[in-house]
Amino acid sequence: MKRRDLLSAVPLAFVPAAAAQGIENGGESDGYTALFDGVSLKGWSIREGPQSAFYVNDGAIVVHEGSNFPTWLRSEKQYENFDFRCEFYIKGWMNSGIFLHAPEHGRNAETGMKINIFHKQDHKMLGESIGAVFPLAAPLKVNVRNKGEWNSMRTAMEWPRLRVWINDELVQDLDVESVPDLKYRLRRGYIGLESLSYPIRFRNLRIKELPSKEKWQMLYEKPADLAQWEVVEGKAKWEPLGAVLRADGLGHLATRERYRDFEFHVYLRSSKWANGGILFRADGAGNQGRHYEIQVHDVEGAVYPTGSLYGIKRAIYPKIEPEKWFLMQLVVKGRYCLVRINGENVVEYNDLEDLEPGRIMLQAHQAGRWIEYKQVQVKSA
Repeated sequence: MKRRDLLSAVPLAFVPAAAAQGIENGGESDGYTALFDGVSLKGWSIREGPQSAFYVNDGAIVVHEGSNFPTWLRSEKQYENFDFRCEFYIKGWMNSGIFLHAPEHGRNAETGMKINIFHKQDHKMLGESIGAVFPLAAPLKVNVRNKGEWNSMRTAMEWPRLRVWINDELVQDLDVESVPDLKYRLRRGYIGLESLSYPIRFRNLRIKELPSKEKWQMLYEKPADLAQWEVVEGKAKWEPLGAVLRADGLGHLATRERYRDFEFHVYLRSSKWANGGILFRADGAGNQGRHYEIQVHDVEGAVYPTGSLYGIKRAIYPKIEPEKWFLMQLVVKGRYCLVRINGENVVEYNDLEDLEPGRIMLQAHQAGRWIEYKQVQVKSA
């Protein structure tokens, strides 16, 4: 057995101090920062499941068999480009995944990406094979040790290039933007471990951050950001509540800056049957002025439900739930408009006529029914 394999087979607690330097206690070694201290879930949080869903035993993070999808374990920080490494233990039938660029709210594998972990030694490469970008991009090969053995995984994300190694063999080398369904996935988000009720174990989780490429303008993250906006119509109440901007009543809040081609991201939630919208290429005169509108209206049978390009094209209804946060992404380039909700394309339109720059506006359209916004950001295209 090679020395490297010998070390990887030893629980973290028994790795010699020199080898473990920087891995224990969240330190750094060779530019890598530990994401797991070997004894606790410090730096992680359990999402969408019970607090018993993940626990630590014998120097490893263990998935409890009593928890299931959509339960997952989320990193404390968000990452853009990175080199992430871990080890996972497979014995018999096991299934899990590593989430990359997972969102604050919404569907991890559709809004971000999931590198699938599966016990099967496939001979035909499939979208569900181990190492796949599930379920869209099959791996180059399968290399899994599944008889009660530890496996290593390395994931290097340098958008648009994604590479994955399993047990030191390259199994994924992908230009993410070459896959249409991956092109507009989040480029920054959380690292996550998926629970599918199999007692898979993880250890030696560490990450090295790589140079950032994204340049987003945060339009609302904290109350001071309201200086970038102005009320242009109506008497709606725009209430900054820390990281959340809450609207109630009738009116429009507009950016002071104007945008022509851009990507826009916002997390939204609203009271049941609320009515509102996101306006773009607007002249700032509210509903009466020049603008396009993306509807916010959680009524499936409505002519223009949430995500619709109002008055022009009805959305595929995204089945959002009242008072639950969801991610809306808006891409506008020339005559093209794309609306994504929780990772699903709900409207795609190629014939915008007004190509003049304009403001982005938030619309409150019904007194007594509130809408909340957070992490409102834009990037010029």
